[in-house]
Amino acid sequence: MLDISILIDYQDVYWKGFFITLKASVFALILSFILGVIIAVFRISTVKSLRWFGTAYVEYIRNIPLLILVFVFYNGLPSIGVNLDSFMAGGLGLGIYTSAFIAEAIRAGIQSVPKGHVEAARSSGLTYLQTMRFVVLPQAIKIVLPPLGNQFINLVKNSSIFGVIAGGDLMYQADIINSETFQTVSVYLFVALFYLLLTIPLSLFVNYLERRLARAY
Repeated sequence: MLDISILIDYQDVYWKGFFITLKASVFALILSFILGVIIAVFRISTVKSLRWFGTAYVEYIRNIPLLILVFVFYNGLPSIGVNLDSFMAGGLGLGIYTSAFIAEAIRAGIQSVPKGHVEAARSSGLTYLQTMRFVVLPQAIKIVLPPLGNQFINLVKNSSIFGVIAGGDLMYQADIINSETFQTVSVYLFVALFYLLLTIPLSLFVNYLERRLARAY
């Protein structure tokens, strides 16, 4: 039975976790997008060493659990004298993990841009980086916007990993509430509702952008 009194009595705790989750998601989203674009460009670079690095990065990061990556930053780095708080450790882990998936999506978009566009840009005097920045990447991102949106939504949901390292997010606050009330079903169902407050508007925004870009084309 859903106990609405838990939401009423602990609304401040829920909202505290909500805003920390939002802050962490925005930080990791920006980081993952920037890294994803860079790695995607490396993946299709004509420079063999960059291409090798991009491939190794994607294959390694995609095939290890997110939890291990977060633990590396939170528990591993202090052993070499680098101490990160839970927010930074979780944000870096989540951002780097998601960047590997974003890189693959953007790489697919880059490869779907007609070669004639690239050749025209290079023949007009643009450098390789300028061609990527002004010609290829804008088209590629438009093409892969739906999978990018899915990755951003997954990032928000994966931010629950912060609860494992006492990051103060929704899951962490829910664990505190559950330890005081022992109303497990109600506590975590309300957490799910708060996650929906983040993911549904993001999904609607991505759909809006997709329709708008389609009309622009």
